[in-house]
Amino acid sequence: MQFPESWLREFCNPPLNTKQLAELLTMSGMEVEELRPVAPPFHGIIVAEILEAEQHPNADKLRVCRVNAGGAEPLQIVCGAPNARVGIKVPLATVGAELPTDDAAKPFKIGVGKLRGVESFGMLCSARELKLSEDHGGLLELPADAVIGEDIRKHLNLDDTLFTLKLTPNLGHGLSVYGIAREVAALTGAPLLKAEFPPVKPTTDDKLPVRVEASDLCGRFSGRIVKGIDTKATTPAWMVQRLERCGQRSVTALVDISNYVMFEYGRPSHIFDLDKISGALAVRWGKPGEQLKLLNGNTITVDEKVGVIADEREVESLAGIMGGDHTAVSDDTRNVYVEAAFWWPEAVMGRGRRYNFSTDAGHRFERGVDPSQTVEHIERITRLIIDICGTADTTVGPMDDQSPNVPARKPVALRVARAGKVIGMAITQADCERVFTRLGLPFSAADGVITVTPPSWRFDILIEEDLIEEVIRVLGYPTLPSTAPLAPIVGRTDSESRQSKHALRRAVAARDYFETINFSFVEERWELELAGVTDPIKLLNPIAAPLSVMRTSLIGSLVQVLRH
Repeated sequence: MQFPESWLREFCNPPLNTKQLAELLTMSGMEVEELRPVAPPFHGIIVAEILEAEQHPNADKLRVCRVNAGGAEPLQIVCGAPNARVGIKVPLATVGAELPTDDAAKPFKIGVGKLRGVESFGMLCSARELKLSEDHGGLLELPADAVIGEDIRKHLNLDDTLFTLKLTPNLGHGLSVYGIAREVAALTGAPLLKAEFPPVKPTTDDKLPVRVEASDLCGRFSGRIVKGIDTKATTPAWMVQRLERCGQRSVTALVDISNYVMFEYGRPSHIFDLDKISGALAVRWGKPGEQLKLLNGNTITVDEKVGVIADEREVESLAGIMGGDHTAVSDDTRNVYVEAAFWWPEAVMGRGRRYNFSTDAGHRFERGVDPSQTVEHIERITRLIIDICGTADTTVGPMDDQSPNVPARKPVALRVARAGKVIGMAITQADCERVFTRLGLPFSAADGVITVTPPSWRFDILIEEDLIEEVIRVLGYPTLPSTAPLAPIVGRTDSESRQSKHALRRAVAARDYFETINFSFVEERWELELAGVTDPIKLLNPIAAPLSVMRTSLIGSLVQVLRH
């Protein structure tokens, strides 16, 4: 799980610096594997706009640009980038600026230079020259609303840190920025920004019929139609930036919106091209021999152990893992169906690996995704679609929400005395109740016993030991006292039988006998030749060929010692 620190702090901003926050998460069980700055150190680079771009008089591949950098007069910059043109805003390294290099101790300093006889008072930069990516196809083009003269580090929020978490399989609730923020709020007591999902008012009665035929596959299925959108719309720079910092490249606006909500709230979703769906959708187990061409280009054959979403013609999606190529959105898409569901972890687990691939969606669903928020997350996706891809003709259908088999959470009891015994320090009932309140775990308390009903997003709380773990990780492992183990030292003599054995061994050794310690296995032919056993007991997995059978006599082992 990778995410930028700035996004986390929008939801919960504790009074801790980056290293302290990383240490807190690690000690709570969410190991921070890596902290990495978004950009290396550099300075003197600002936002500039190209006012003129003329051909260099002495070089075919160079242009002489005049740029507005916010000063009294435009600056003359010689540039060789193929996309240098009038009107775009780009990073400008001014005279005296220092650019990052592979050797951090030796930055590249910008001065006034001459290129083929023309003076250049700075340098226009690509993303690669700023060490932001490997893209060297041209200048890094900035949004049209970028403020001329603004420091590029501030404009692109480059003073940020990427957190990479190494989460164990039981921590599925931590596979989103909001999920991590919820943990930070519980650990620090800092306020958590409440997630709000204002409903989008339907403007049409259009609905796509959906039948959930397998409740052991899908516990809840929600969806709605959105028509009249512009799929060629450009994904906003802020969304592209956050996706990239989560390790996800930008694809198209619709795909980016779906991925964004997955990283934001941990909810995988799928957007179908509505016009490519034939009739109603059916959520069911596959049928032997059915085939599906996936978004990754692979064609797979499903069976009755694989969940699918199918229309009246063919299978259109591998449930909870990946959509199909036939109903994929494209630049020609105008009408879509947005789907979010709760897929049972057991129904998704191992299905992607069966076909030799894995997806972010499958990774989350097989660990458990909150079944209570499907409608709210579709509202979030719908609002983003309208804001980014909406047109004057956009219409939104009513929400279709089916809950045939939502998981019931079984209460788990915690005995306070046992918690203290397992943890190894005194724990009061008030301590436990305070921890559960901070974690958002509903509970009822009796004398010495607290009964917790796990919330819908916690699939890892099943037994008493799970609650004990929650108590100590929130209280903090460093609070455990250092207590040396006490073991009384009592002198004692060997038993009579042990003394006799030692005396006997010493007496025999004094008469020039040798004691041997051997394997209980010998070579097969020795059992036949030395012990007369024609059918020895053979080992299924011998440690060596000469030790392939069990011995019935000591002679074979003694001969082996004698040989060496």
